[in-house]
Amino acid sequence: MPYYRVARRYAEALMTAAEEQKSFDAVVSDMQSLDRLLKDSREFGLFLKSPVISSEKKKNVIQEVFKKKLSALTVSFLDLMAEKGREGLLADILQQFFVLRDERLGIVSVDVKAAVELSDDQRERIRRKFERLTQKNVRLAFSLDNQVKGGFVARIGDTMFDASVRRQLELLRKKFRGGNGMN
Repeated sequence: MPYYRVARRYAEALMTAAEEQKSFDAVVSDMQSLDRLLKDSREFGLFLKSPVISSEKKKNVIQEVFKKKLSALTVSFLDLMAEKGREGLLADILQQFFVLRDERLGIVSVDVKAAVELSDDQRERIRRKFERLTQKNVRLAFSLDNQVKGGFVARIGDTMFDASVRRQLELLRKKFRGGNGMN
């Protein structure tokens, strides 16, 4: 993402301001509402990204629509984004904000892919295993992937954990060929 650093800076600034003003929970709630709005309303996203609509017009709409629905800090933040021409980065800023929130709360997100639906017991065992591994609270997201032939593949950030049958077979194949299975 070319604007990753900019989005991260804005998210960090908002997080710091929320903590300093003791409005962390309110701002998190606001960010969740904005995230839902962006996902539910294509028009809102297009409005924010439109180069045809002036920053001043966007600020007026933000004030009109959100003044009574979001915290003053969040509305000021949205105004600042519009003033600086960064309102089109809201989705990226939200993503970074949620990453920072999770870091501060000691939560790690784990994306798990499996070929079949996992039972509640299997999900719980996976969650406990990753909690022991990361020493953090784990938020699991499960999805089905027919490329995983058995077992599961998990991702935490940029790190992959391959507990699939295919990977186990690859390791066995290497071992039988004389390799140590670690290649």
